[in-house]
Amino acid sequence: MTPREIVAYLDDYIIGQSEAKKCVAIALRNRYRRMNLPKEVQEEITPKNILMIGSTGVGKTEIARRMAKIMGLPFVKVEASKYTEVGFVGRDVESIVRDLVLASVNLVEKEYKQKEEQKIQEYILNKITQKILPPLPSSVSEQKKQEYDQSFQKMKERVRKGEMDSLQINIEISRSLVIDEGLPMDMAKMQESLIKVFSPQEQKQKREMSVKEAKTALTQEALKECLDYEAIKQEGLKRAEQKGVIFIDEIDKIAVGAKDSSRQDPSKEGVQRDLLPIVEGSVVATKYGQIRTDYILFIAAGAFAFSKPSDLIPELQGRFPLRVELESLTQESLYKILTQVKSSIIRQYQLLLQTEDITLDFEDEAIRELARLSFDANQKTENIGARRLHTTIERVLEDISFACEEYTGKQVLVSAAMVREKLADLVENVDLARYIL
Repeated sequence: MTPREIVAYLDDYIIGQSEAKKCVAIALRNRYRRMNLPKEVQEEITPKNILMIGSTGVGKTEIARRMAKIMGLPFVKVEASKYTEVGFVGRDVESIVRDLVLASVNLVEKEYKQKEEQKIQEYILNKITQKILPPLPSSVSEQKKQEYDQSFQKMKERVRKGEMDSLQINIEISRSLVIDEGLPMDMAKMQESLIKVFSPQEQKQKREMSVKEAKTALTQEALKECLDYEAIKQEGLKRAEQKGVIFIDEIDKIAVGAKDSSRQDPSKEGVQRDLLPIVEGSVVATKYGQIRTDYILFIAAGAFAFSKPSDLIPELQGRFPLRVELESLTQESLYKILTQVKSSIIRQYQLLLQTEDITLDFEDEAIRELARLSFDANQKTENIGARRLHTTIERVLEDISFACEEYTGKQVLVSAAMVREKLADLVENVDLARYIL
């Protein structure tokens, strides 16, 4: 997609923030441009990382989420606040890159799965049909073999069509061993070694189940047989290295403000120092192999309400050369979020209540009143941006959702008076609003 097309797509889901959208769209397009250059030039071009600054609820995370969806790139979103410096209890920063590689391998596996869908289904059908019609001994005559082949094909077709779904059969399935992906590299290797020692052979268990259940149970075995997992790993590693995007949210939570300098938290600054080599470019060991982080695009975001970008350590600031500030939402923005966004919260409630045979409609004046009161609540208490709309709409529709049987088969019109009745007192009373809205 061209930068213009990316921005047009984001416009369907996020109101305003044109600067941030433009910056992200160019960064993504540059990934594609770089891949089309000669190998020696590619190595010289590293992505320009982005720092998004804006109060909570203005669309920072939503931009990242939507962008990953359209691009089909290996993408992970992490919160900086859940990591700690090496030596403290918590997740180490390198696990971000391991998560990216895992996401990349899963993405490639999904693509291979779609490509080999027919082969996988054939394997499952053959396996089930063999359980219903066991193979003949090799000593039988040619004629018997031909008759068996014809019966086998007919039975296979019946299994495919679902005619045998209720039939009970005995099948052997592999017991899957769960490995914790979030462990540090050395601990993960130790865990795998222990599993190999205590269960050297893949343990299989016999189970009786219906043909319908067997179709699902045999999927994992079919994947192992039909997919080239070595190629998937290599492609996954390569894609994570060359096209990966890591979105670090809440980066302001690890910045140490001037006010906090008297009680500096060593863990916070330590996380920044641990992040630095990964963002600058280093080699990280993962269970699929080693990966260089030089060409991964990092997008960091934070509200910076109690700290400033300059409170980050200078080296880390320098690794995020592109800065975009997202505007706070106005009353008009909130109105547009309710009416123009593709998956608007009003549309979501209409669909939810439609399942109870209730037709929900909003007067335009009611939507404007919702936007106004949500904006007022943001001004008087904490400004939580578009998230405030979830609270206010839930409050307005609470009684209808609760007493849904009374409204079944009816059309419910939400008026401006109804919105004011439910919300005006709450918004005016600041103490109440703090607790309820």
